[in-house]
Amino acid sequence: MPSHPSPSSSVQRARSELAARLRDLRLDAGLTARALSRAAGWHEAKTSRIENAKQPPSDADITAWCRVCEMPGEAPDLIAANRAADSAYVSWRRLHRTGMARDQESRVPLYERTRHHKVYCSTVVPGFFQTPAYAHALMSSITRFQGTPDDVDVAVEARMERNHVLQRGGRRFAAIIEESVLRARHGDAEAMAAQLGHLLAMTGLPSVWLGVIPFTAADRPMWTLEAFNIFDDQRVEVELLSAQVTVTAPSEVAAYVRAFSGLAGMAVSGSAARSLITAAIDAL
Repeated sequence: MPSHPSPSSSVQRARSELAARLRDLRLDAGLTARALSRAAGWHEAKTSRIENAKQPPSDADITAWCRVCEMPGEAPDLIAANRAADSAYVSWRRLHRTGMARDQESRVPLYERTRHHKVYCSTVVPGFFQTPAYAHALMSSITRFQGTPDDVDVAVEARMERNHVLQRGGRRFAAIIEESVLRARHGDAEAMAAQLGHLLAMTGLPSVWLGVIPFTAADRPMWTLEAFNIFDDQRVEVELLSAQVTVTAPSEVAAYVRAFSGLAGMAVSGSAARSLITAAIDAL
C-alpha cells in the first residue's frame, strides 16, 4: 500500500520543479551555466546549486535569472512558487497535532483581511456557514479519522468566532455546493435540519451569494472537484484527504478562479437554491 508523501518530500519536489523550470529557461535562452552566472554577477557554483535544488534562490536571484534569459515575465510565477515551497503542502496531522482549535484560530487574520472570499465544497457545508452542532459532528469525525487530540468543543467555538466575519461590512462571500451536500447528514436529523435552516437564512445576507449545483445539471463543463477556498483571487487553499495545499502562483490561482466561474455557471441561486434546500429539509 503506497504511503502518503510527507510534507518534506513535497517541499523537495516543489524545489526540484522550480530548479527544473529555471534550468529550462537558461537552456531555452541558449545560455551555458557559465554565461548565465557571469551575466547575473555570481559564481558558476551558485547556478549549479540552484539548478540541482541544493540552494533555494532568493527573489532577487530569480529576477536576475529571468532578466538574463530575457524572460522577465516569468519572474512573478517563479517567485510565488519559491515562496510557497515550504508551506505548499502541509499534512492535516501536522496542522492538527495539538488539536483543531489552534488551526481554526490561526486562520482568523486571513479571513479578516480577505474582502472577496470564494469557496467550493462538494461534500460538506462550507465552514463559515456551519452551525455549532453540524461543525461539532463533522470535526468529531475528522478527529477520529486523523487520530489527533480531541479539542472539538474549543475548535467549534473558534470556528463560530471566526465566522463573525460574515456580519462585517466591506466583504463579499460566494459559495458553491453540490446538491448532495444538502442530503449528506452530519449529526442527527435535528442538527441537520437546523443546519439547512441556517443555510436558508444565510442566503438572505446581502454580502452572500450561494449557488447549488443540482443533481440534474447536464453536460457539466466542470467535473466535481476537491474543496477549495479562494482569497481575493490571490491565494487558494485546497483541501485533500491527507493535507492542505496552498496555491499562490498567479497562473495556478487563475486556474482555480476559472474553475470557480465554470462551477458557478452550473449552479442555481436565489429562489431556485432555496427550493433545493427546502426540499432537503422536507426529506428529513
